[in-house]
Amino acid sequence: MSSPRVRRIADRIKVIVAQMLERRIKDPRIGFVTVTDVRVTGDSQQATIFYTVLGATDSDDGGEASLAGTAAALESAKGLIRSEVAKQLGTRTAPTLEFVHDALPETARHLDDVLARAKAQDDAVAAARGETYAGEADPYKKPREDEAEWEEDDEE
Repeated sequence: MSSPRVRRIADRIKVIVAQMLERRIKDPRIGFVTVTDVRVTGDSQQATIFYTVLGATDSDDGGEASLAGTAAALESAKGLIRSEVAKQLGTRTAPTLEFVHDALPETARHLDDVLARAKAQDDAVAAARGETYAGEADPYKKPREDEAEWEEDDEE
C-alpha cells in the first residue's frame, strides 16, 4: 500500500500529463490518448504512466502503426512533459517518466469474447437437451400400499 503522499503525487502527475497531451503536445502521431493510471515509486523518483489509444486495438496493421506512432511521439515529448511535471509539482526532484501501453482494455475484450463463446455453447447444449427424462418421471422411491390392508378396512 502506498502512502497518501505518493498517491497524491501520482494523481497530480496523471492530471498534469493528461492536460499536457490535450493542450500543449501538438505531435500528429499522438492519437486519442487516455491516461489510465500512474504509479509512483515510494521515493517519488520514478513514475510509470499507463495509457490507452482509442482506435489502436483493431486487429489490422493500422492499429499497430497507430500504437507505435503514439509510443514514439510520447517518447519524444517525454522531456517537455517531465519539465512541466517538475514545475507544477514543486518537489525537490522531478520523477523520471516511463510511458507504458495499458493492455487492460484488450484483456477485457478478450474475456468478453471468451464469455460470449461459453454462453453460446451453453445455449447450444440446452437446445440439444431433450424434454423427456432418462428414467422415470419421479425417480424417488415411495412406500408400497398393500391392497390387502385396504380390503380389510372396507369389510369392516
